[in-house]
Amino acid sequence: MKKIISTSKAPGAIGPYSQAIEVNGTLYISGQIPVNPATGKIADGGIAEQTRQVMNNIGAILEEAGYSYADAVKSTCLLSDMTNFKAMNEVYGEYYKENPPARAAFAVKELPLGVMVEIETIAVK
Repeated sequence: MKKIISTSKAPGAIGPYSQAIEVNGTLYISGQIPVNPATGKIADGGIAEQTRQVMNNIGAILEEAGYSYADAVKSTCLLSDMTNFKAMNEVYGEYYKENPPARAAFAVKELPLGVMVEIETIAVK
């Protein structure tokens, strides 16, 4: 059975989608952008600060659903510029020190609200 996951500790959806969906012990987290849920504004700073906000948003959704970063099995990272990969990767690695999930990273033409990074995650219990 499909369960909608939503928390005020991560930014609300800006379109017709859910923050996350849980089905049969698998959590599918929609792409998270670096919007601070408390202010509704994009995180100040560069790619490191934006990546940290994205990862915190993912963490809030994981927690709401009863999961943790350790349950993540796949992430897809979208970057506005591949020159930001190294800095994004350093921050991302802070959240997955052991047994990191499988991952793909792509540069795309542009991202919502002009942000530098968007990350979607799948977690399994």
